[in-house]
Amino acid sequence: MTQARGGAARRVIIVNRFFHPDHSATSQIASDLAFHLSSQGWDVTAIAGRHGYDGAHYPARETINGVTIIRVGGTNFGRSSILGRLIDLASVYPALLFAMLRHARRNDTLIAKTDPPLLSVIAATASGLKGARLFCWLQDLYPEVAAELGASALRGWLGRPLRALRNWSLHRADRCVVIGERMAERIAALGVKNAKIAVIHNWCEDALIQPVDHADNPVRRDWGFSPSDLVVGYSGNLGRAHEYETVLSAADLLANRPDIRFLMVGGGASAEKLKAEVEKRGIKSFSFRPYQPRERLALSLGAADVHWLSLLPQMEGLIVPSKAYGIAAASRPIVAITDEDGEIARLVRANGAGSVVTPGDYHALAGALKRYADKPDERSAQGTAARTMLEKQFTMRAALARWTSLLLA
Repeated sequence: MTQARGGAARRVIIVNRFFHPDHSATSQIASDLAFHLSSQGWDVTAIAGRHGYDGAHYPARETINGVTIIRVGGTNFGRSSILGRLIDLASVYPALLFAMLRHARRNDTLIAKTDPPLLSVIAATASGLKGARLFCWLQDLYPEVAAELGASALRGWLGRPLRALRNWSLHRADRCVVIGERMAERIAALGVKNAKIAVIHNWCEDALIQPVDHADNPVRRDWGFSPSDLVVGYSGNLGRAHEYETVLSAADLLANRPDIRFLMVGGGASAEKLKAEVEKRGIKSFSFRPYQPRERLALSLGAADVHWLSLLPQMEGLIVPSKAYGIAAASRPIVAITDEDGEIARLVRANGAGSVVTPGDYHALAGALKRYADKPDERSAQGTAARTMLEKQFTMRAALARWTSLLLA
């Protein structure tokens, strides 16, 4: 058993609305950390909701890989309506707070993620009442995210008290763990001391996601792509913070290049809109596939020749498109449709790991894709550079080691 200062066994409680075996991104990252700490002898509890991202229903209590998982109840209207989602969120807050108060003990470490939004506020309340340390693990910043996505009330009268509560919880925390440099800048601007802020980037299973040649990839063949096609992939959640019009317009522009094809693997609020627009415009170059299990990611990511990701410019520092790490692990170029000075844009440019396109500049995107189709050596070199970048800076092993060091400090 890992020992804390003074000789007591270290206990960690990780709180997030979703946890293993749920496939959502926040679940996978939280579960990776929990299972790693448990494997190192830590006493780990995960507190989550009983309802999964896509409506699955999980047991109230179970132990997986040494981690005790406590799942709390709540409504389950699902993600089909805004009202239903709001009711689901409202129902889970008191349940999560009660679970933290019930299971946390003095000197435990509470690690609170950001799903549901403002989870740090109730975690700060619980940690204060129980005498536990608090680590706020910020995957995004609310209410700013919602405000930038059109919730105008959160810019003014409603946003002010919510921001004040959120800021109070961050100042109350022992550590604020953020997933990018630009997010660290945002947190520091709120007055949080630099000594409290730690940057630990998200990760992928880079030991599992290895480069796969097309000739060895049955998924590429089964999905109907020929060896001569340039397949432009997107993998994961395509949400409201992600821009897709640039890709649509580039695909329109490339109608005379039947060798350039587009593959969407995953889902999300904007994925259905993208599919509807493709059908409406009669674009023939798109294929859509559902989320793939984690053990097939190497094959599904490897089915594409390049991958695009996007982020609305106003979301920089509020969200980081972590799918970049999986793309890099697969040794594919990253096409970042983001702010020119965005988090991922900086990495791509500094490491020669792909291309950066300003949102809306579909001519530039079409030009980049033509180059990738016509210059396979350039494409291969950028993919290799992406994998090298990952191995030097963003491996899962390094991130988990950083977490362990931070928790022991």
